[in-house]
Amino acid sequence: MIRTQKFTAIIEREGNGYVALCPELDIASQGNSIEEARNNLLEALELFFEVADPSEIENRLHPEVFVTQLEVAIG
Repeated sequence: MIRTQKFTAIIEREGNGYVALCPELDIASQGNSIEEARNNLLEALELFFEVADPSEIENRLHPEVFVTQLEVAIG
């Protein structure tokens, strides 16, 4: 039986493309569009879980990731 788990994907424009990062595992990928970057990150995560042994997953996993915005006075 296949188990699923949710992870965070942070996607930002970089140059002419996009970079996608999963902060819980510090795994990143890229693509020419947001959708492509997201799909490439999903594929990278799936490949990671296929080949990583449990100790590597445990060492890399940061289960508590908080994404928020800050308001900063500038000038």
